[in-house]
Amino acid sequence: MNPFLLGLRLLWGSGRRGRLRFLLMAFGSGLGVACLAAVLTIPTILSAHDTRTTARQPVPAERGAVAFQKFLDPYGSRPLRRVFLARTGPGRVPPPPGLAALPGPGEAVVSPALRDVLTANPGASGLVPGRVTGTIGSEGLGGPDELYAYVGTTPDRLTEPQALARFGGGRLHDEVIDPETLDILRFTLGCIVLLPLGIFLSVCARLSGESRARRLAALRLVGLSIKDTVRVNAGETVAAAGLGAVLGLVGYLGVNEIAARIGLPGLRWYPADGRPEWATVAVCLVGCPALAWVVGLFSARRAALTPIAVRRTAERRPPRTWGALLLVPGLGVICGYCLMSVMGRDPSGGSASSLLVPGAVLLTGVGLVLGLPPVTAWLARRLAGASRSLPMTLAMRRTEVDPGSSLRVATGLVLLVFGASLTQGVLIELDQVSRRTAPVQEYQLPLSRLSAAQQRDLARVPGVRAHLASYSSWSAPGAPFSTGLDVVVGTCEQVAAFAVSVRGCVDGRVVRLGDGTPPSEYDPKPGDRFPFALRDGRKSVVTVPESSAEMRAYQPSVLQPHSLLVPPSMAPTGLAAGAGTLTLVSGADAGTVRAVLDGIGAVAPTVEVDAVGIVIDALAQLTVVRSLLVVGMVLGLVVGVAAFVVSVADRALERRGQVAALGLLGARGGTLRVVQVVQVVVPLGVGLGGAVVAGWLAESSYLITGGGAVHWDWGGLPLLVGSAVGVLVVAGVASVPMVRRHVDPEHIRRD
Repeated sequence: MNPFLLGLRLLWGSGRRGRLRFLLMAFGSGLGVACLAAVLTIPTILSAHDTRTTARQPVPAERGAVAFQKFLDPYGSRPLRRVFLARTGPGRVPPPPGLAALPGPGEAVVSPALRDVLTANPGASGLVPGRVTGTIGSEGLGGPDELYAYVGTTPDRLTEPQALARFGGGRLHDEVIDPETLDILRFTLGCIVLLPLGIFLSVCARLSGESRARRLAALRLVGLSIKDTVRVNAGETVAAAGLGAVLGLVGYLGVNEIAARIGLPGLRWYPADGRPEWATVAVCLVGCPALAWVVGLFSARRAALTPIAVRRTAERRPPRTWGALLLVPGLGVICGYCLMSVMGRDPSGGSASSLLVPGAVLLTGVGLVLGLPPVTAWLARRLAGASRSLPMTLAMRRTEVDPGSSLRVATGLVLLVFGASLTQGVLIELDQVSRRTAPVQEYQLPLSRLSAAQQRDLARVPGVRAHLASYSSWSAPGAPFSTGLDVVVGTCEQVAAFAVSVRGCVDGRVVRLGDGTPPSEYDPKPGDRFPFALRDGRKSVVTVPESSAEMRAYQPSVLQPHSLLVPPSMAPTGLAAGAGTLTLVSGADAGTVRAVLDGIGAVAPTVEVDAVGIVIDALAQLTVVRSLLVVGMVLGLVVGVAAFVVSVADRALERRGQVAALGLLGARGGTLRVVQVVQVVVPLGVGLGGAVVAGWLAESSYLITGGGAVHWDWGGLPLLVGSAVGVLVVAGVASVPMVRRHVDPEHIRRD
């Protein structure tokens, strides 16, 4: 009989327990393949987005029949892109993807998301002047939620026109994530998903390893050759992995259809974008069974070569320690960068760190996995020799005999904590480069575009701490450069919300704001008089006083040295809004900035907003990266928890005979439960402790080489430790129900 068919017949004919094991292997493989397909399809989704946005990019020429001008503005916290097109001469220009023809003067073609915005908020119609005549097709948009418009106009309305050659071509444009950040994202997702996923698929292929090894040894003893014995085992593992791969792909396709319609914060895609490519399908359908084949060959080798030792449960060789040696170069590089930071040296900016840090992180992660069995065996031997507790001694002796089971139980959760620390560092680094380093964020809006009611509503936007109005002195058109004066209308309390510190400020008094340095020849001086324009065309003269207040502000800011602070009750009546700016201030964390921008967009959708010190594209990109990293963490959590559940359930099935024997000898149910908990908690605690330390050091080395202001994430360390403790407690509690109370004679007979 063919050994592969023999393996399948033995599998299906081994009773309910064998079929349950097969289904468990198939389910685990299917879950792993679904997660693998999701991770491998993320670059496909981003590439489809970038391909469409590049194909619509206007390409300038020296001369042409159509002129264009591009605009990028924030609408709330979302980027709004507009392309104004004007006919300048005869000739045909092919329309961009998603359009049947170019819009004429007074016409506009918008994306479905922008159409919904204009319908829900008629006040935003000023963003798209003209009559909306159609919507852009999906082939001309990066995603379903993009705000994009083609607006037809006349050449005289364009301030910086460029001749249009064609649409599409050249380098990437309007990409959802820039290439450098995409490389960081791929590496991080690989650490937090692919590395645990490989371990999980290997675990699924080795379920019930002890009983399967005894069965293979029996086949070998009755005359089956070594090669056929290995093939029998491979037939079972490959069949389960193949079935799981098919189920996993089908499950992912169903989830993609739902997720594409819901989307992620900052990222939505069309269902076709998320369907896996043929290369991904091949990796899932061929790679997973191939991995199961390799694992099956490795796991069946001992039973095929030494069947008598397997059947009689001979003493096993201690686990090899070579895997733990990978920690030496990994932690060596990581600790080296940390030591350089402690010594005051800056190792950022070099090309070597871009290779050394990722390599060190991978070596450390693999070293944590492969070093867990020998460390656990050594610790179990020491604890068993020193303990006087029966449950502790039983648990540690069993762990000492079979430390590989601790690898299968704890690896997924250990890598999850290690990856969480690395993800935390990536988010901190991206947050530093995408926003101001100051703890406050300013938003400047022209007063000439705001009504009195809008000004009041903007001051009440959730997240806004304070607001100030500022005006610049009047100068005659065409006049040569001369000293000017900026007046800030507000109270000392409002100024304090913007500044680092304010000293000498008194409410009800006009004061000069200084930073402690003497004024230069171009700065206003006490006694100087400056005219300010009023709404009725007249001028109001403001005199610089002698009194001053020392102020230190986060720059750039509306609060500039040698400007004037005027209480609202003493400000000239009727100041012209054309020279005025309303400035709001909030916290600088990304969530608050997005919320405030959304609030501003709801109150004044057509007013230009200058978020001081940040770029709206960078803020949108940070949102997408956060969403994808959260998806990666969720997938890593699913894989880690699934590996734990599958391993604990499998170990409970494998050791039912031993548990029944201990119960027959008089061991109480409580003792057996304590033994089970200790067997899980001790190796898992060792692994989680190493993951917290190594993960935090790896995160610090990444931040140090990134060149940001934050090198040591002390704020995230308690969260990391708390997560590890929580995982340990939950794992201990979850392992209790796996021990059965009653003695089953059938298990005694089998054992």
